[in-house]
Amino acid sequence: MELRVDRERCCGAGMCALTAPEVFDQDAEDGRVLLLLPRPPHEHRAAVREAAGLCPAGAISLVEREDAGSSAP
Repeated sequence: MELRVDRERCCGAGMCALTAPEVFDQDAEDGRVLLLLPRPPHEHRAAVREAAGLCPAGAISLVEREDAGSSAP
């Protein structure tokens, strides 16, 4: 999983930082999202998905990637 955030779209609600504080924070100056871990470890992925779903501005994008070790024949 890879994350992308659109700081211009962010409205500063803070749901991401509340839901997944290991992955997201808020800028102290403007309150908009700060992405701490663009590729969050497996144990944070459920919280990241929830945070993306809760974002009222839709500023968080998830890109699901297949494991590097798996390949289709």
